[in-house]
Amino acid sequence: MSRLFTPVQVGRYTLPNRFVMAPMTRSRADDHGVQSELAVTYYAQRADAGLIVTEGVFPDAAGKGYVRTPGIATEAQVEAWKLVTAAVHARGGRIFMQLMHAGRISHPSMQPDGRLPVAPSAIKPAGQAWTDQGQQDFVTPRALSTDEVALVIEDYRQATRRALEAGFDGVELHGASGYLPEQFLSSGTNHRDDQYGGPIANRARFMLDTLRAMVEQAGSDRVGLKISPEMNFNDIVDANPQETYTYLVEQLKPLGLAYLHVAPYSKEVDYHALLRPRFDGAYLIGGGLDQASAEAALADGRADATVFGSAFLANPDLPQRFRQGAPLNTPDRATFFAPGAAGYIDYPALTTAEIA
Repeated sequence: MSRLFTPVQVGRYTLPNRFVMAPMTRSRADDHGVQSELAVTYYAQRADAGLIVTEGVFPDAAGKGYVRTPGIATEAQVEAWKLVTAAVHARGGRIFMQLMHAGRISHPSMQPDGRLPVAPSAIKPAGQAWTDQGQQDFVTPRALSTDEVALVIEDYRQATRRALEAGFDGVELHGASGYLPEQFLSSGTNHRDDQYGGPIANRARFMLDTLRAMVEQAGSDRVGLKISPEMNFNDIVDANPQETYTYLVEQLKPLGLAYLHVAPYSKEVDYHALLRPRFDGAYLIGGGLDQASAEAALADGRADATVFGSAFLANPDLPQRFRQGAPLNTPDRATFFAPGAAGYIDYPALTTAEIA
């Protein structure tokens, strides 16, 4: 039997298969960060995954980085997410919420009262933000004070509580893609001189303290972490990524996290060989996988489960298609972040005849 279709233990849950749906920004929420009814259908369609991880969800209004992205900071947002989790659970699925604070990768037009985005240091990123007025240059963010860092960590704690209230099976910290946790972790974006800056032990403190806060709310077996060494997205750079990520993952051991999702971008360094032996929970890998490469990763022990992004986006019945050897739908990139149902909930599933 294909290992993709065998059960796997991830934290407190025995998942029926080793398919994980990756967190993917889809920008279908309203201007208040309230998830749309379309999202109920979207996630329920994909509930055959062993585990769904939602798109990035801002824990507090200051964490919003893109237009039409959802939050978990208000009662209205919680109530909208309850419909999503109920629909996934009705189909026998499991779903974690990814908590994502964009930090400096935002714009005043998306911030409360038009304020500056926050960051570990006042360093302007290269590039542009997607706003309702089109693309606009990033601005120089405001550096968080030491006291404010504690408040942001508390935001993650409360967001975890609200995610559980909304019916989620667990939460994932987005520690990649140049967003706030990685901004603290990376030497190029963190020039602080307090306990959250300087040597790697200090730069990793924000991510580790945030994970501890999330674990205190949810239990370690319902918390995961995503990292992407050397992705360098959103103008993120670290002077010694191998040292940085080795240290970070070694510090995760006492936390007992449910899983670590690693999607590295280096062609020179085998980060899976470097990091997997240092992590005791379920090890998830992603990044451009197809059926053959996923099977190979499971067969040679490089992963416990495999993460699929655009393949799940365009194929709500991806496990069934793999099982049948059926062709895959092609993702329509023009609709990835566009409002409405097109390219969101209208990708066709296999017909009864095709399944037979």
